[in-house]
Amino acid sequence: MEDAFVYLSRIRATPEQLWQALTEPAFTERYWELSFDTDWQPGSPMTWRERGGSVADPEQRVLEYDFPRRLAYTWHTFTVEWAERVGVAEDVRKAIAAEPRSKVAFDLEPGDRTVRLKVTHDGFAPGSTVLQMIGEGWPELVSSLKTLLETGEPLPG
Repeated sequence: MEDAFVYLSRIRATPEQLWQALTEPAFTERYWELSFDTDWQPGSPMTWRERGGSVADPEQRVLEYDFPRRLAYTWHTFTVEWAERVGVAEDVRKAIAAEPRSKVAFDLEPGDRTVRLKVTHDGFAPGSTVLQMIGEGWPELVSSLKTLLETGEPLPG
């Protein structure tokens, strides 16, 4: 799929532990430095909170919540305030804000002592700048998530 990014990892954890790490602020803040304000019901809005700010938009929604197998939601909105907080130049922000909203899904498949995590981020237009950006972001993020669950500490920033 040229309009999607797919990343696979095996994490020594239970599906329930991995689910908790994907949804609960006490975990997401440790490896992702953000949290989500939502009730996790399909169709519910999501507010993204990070670095002292938040991004709320009616199109930021929970798409699927099938505990502990599949979680999916729309990707966040690229606001001026978000770009300033995370250090994205205004010309890049304008370009990515003009792209169609993408979505991310997490599929969890239990094994003997590990969980197979498949991250699928899709919905990109050809030549997407967001797709290029997340191609580096997701492997780092999943690596930190894996390290947190397996050692108790996220990777140092």
